[in-house]
Amino acid sequence: MNVRGGSAAAKATIAQGQVFIDNAWRPSASGKSLDLVEPATGKVFARIAAGDARDIEAAVTAARRALAGEWGKLAALERGRLLTRLSHLINKDSEALAALEARDTGKPIGQARSDIAAAARYFEYYGGATDKVHGQTIPYSNGQIALSERVPHGVTGHIIPWNYPAQMFGRTLAPALAMGNATVLKPAEDACLTVLELAELAREAGFPAGAINVVPGRGEAAGAALAAHRGVDFLSFTGSPEVGTLVQIAAARNHSGCILELGGKSPQIIFADADLDAVVPVVVASIVQNAGQTCSAGSRVLVEIALAEELAGRLRDAFSVLRAGPPESDRDLGPVINATQKRRVERFCGLAEEACVPMVAEGRIDEGAAPEGYFVPPRVYGPVPRDHPIAREEIFGPILALMTFENEEDAVTLANGTDYGLMAGVWSGDASRAIRVARRIGAGQVFVNDYASGGGVELPFGGMKKSGHGREKGFAALYDYSTTRTLVVKHG
Repeated sequence: MNVRGGSAAAKATIAQGQVFIDNAWRPSASGKSLDLVEPATGKVFARIAAGDARDIEAAVTAARRALAGEWGKLAALERGRLLTRLSHLINKDSEALAALEARDTGKPIGQARSDIAAAARYFEYYGGATDKVHGQTIPYSNGQIALSERVPHGVTGHIIPWNYPAQMFGRTLAPALAMGNATVLKPAEDACLTVLELAELAREAGFPAGAINVVPGRGEAAGAALAAHRGVDFLSFTGSPEVGTLVQIAAARNHSGCILELGGKSPQIIFADADLDAVVPVVVASIVQNAGQTCSAGSRVLVEIALAEELAGRLRDAFSVLRAGPPESDRDLGPVINATQKRRVERFCGLAEEACVPMVAEGRIDEGAAPEGYFVPPRVYGPVPRDHPIAREEIFGPILALMTFENEEDAVTLANGTDYGLMAGVWSGDASRAIRVARRIGAGQVFVNDYASGGGVELPFGGMKKSGHGREKGFAALYDYSTTRTLVVKHG
């Protein structure tokens, strides 16, 4: 089952109807499998296991056994060495992993390479942090000493999306493992081949049996079973607000905590004194990255009226040279993930056209792109009315809504005027104003004169309002993936 060093196509065979439980590949309990469709061609190119509640039961049992056994007994330093070793293996196999990620998700090969590098970085970062999460002593009373230590939740469940499979494997598992949790991961059925390969790399790195378990399958089968399992002590979910609500309800029934990251409608606020030479490339990149299928995509551009016409012209020029193409062409963006998502993006474009919202700019699809692929051209619409769906709803495609504001107060009102609160950017030559506005934005991350979708591994990431709660990335994730235990010792 180990396919080290093979082609992307060969590596895909690891996923043929297999689940990864207790450091072993086995057929799913149902014996059934699901088609994987290549977004760039619309054709089936691999199959994955259709895991269900029986596989989740086996995975949770394995994780609980690991906690009571070798994994639970490892010192923090040893956990860190395992994470670091996995980081090295990911980097060593990066080119094959990137090829697999690009084909599975449709993203350009250059973006896929960056994703694999980020996955490795998660394990590097948290590998160095395992023995650096310290407890406290608490002043209490004479004759007693009180100590507070951080301990793992136990078994953590992780339900991840299809847009960044490799990155999400690192983002959610690395901090959980760093704190000593045993993990069960349910990847998305649309794209998860690199996740399966990373599980194999974890076995090669030496992780004890049961520390990492991966069960592919449909959300309503494997995902729902994981969220509702009484043996899961803590959950992490990234996806839609609607499914996030169901996950939180399931967790609540077992009195389990959870981290929810549920998308966004992130604004970039551009004041009239902003440097457009710096602004435009970042604005473009933040909406075309991964074909706009990024929770933290900068999907709303809010521009001061005095600058609106010039910015529109700059965006028209920038978008005119954008091209969507298959992964190997390494264009600006690839296709969206599937036919359903393509229809969703097209529906929002239709709503804009029905409301006579002008299309400010549009890119193109490569002539060499397969007609059956799920390609959509990147577009800018504006000025978009504040109550229009493309101004308020997450499209999850390369569609940018351009809106105007009158003054600082109006900018803040407009930026905060959605149900979401994941990220934001503020652009201004006036540093005082930029910081003042940034501190009034209801979002988990706010950048000033910059915008990096999702930010770096070191930066706590998560939302406010409908974008969810809890934090991954940075040291904050180590705290969320652990809890405190207080010890009080009477010494006379």
